[in-house]
Amino acid sequence: MSRLCLVFACVLMLSALSLVTARYQSRLLFVSSERMAAKTQELDVEWRRLQLERAELARNARVDQIARQELKMVVPTPAQTVYMKNGQIVSGPAAVMQGGEQ
Repeated sequence: MSRLCLVFACVLMLSALSLVTARYQSRLLFVSSERMAAKTQELDVEWRRLQLERAELARNARVDQIARQELKMVVPTPAQTVYMKNGQIVSGPAAVMQGGEQ
């Protein structure tokens, strides 16, 4: 009978240790899950901020302003425009130099 009690006591101790280990691992996984959820939300906010920044940087008015101010670009006049068709110049200053429009 004492052997049986000893076996049951050992099984009970192993069961208790297994329960403690399982609870500890569960807590670790929960903490890890919470950290990942916080990181996900942080990355989502960052993604939205980057989308807004990209939209602002690609806005036509901003591109036009930078082209005019920083790059000193201007809209070409019709006299500066050259049209080509099938590899041949058909109008513009270069066509006049080649002998007229075709």
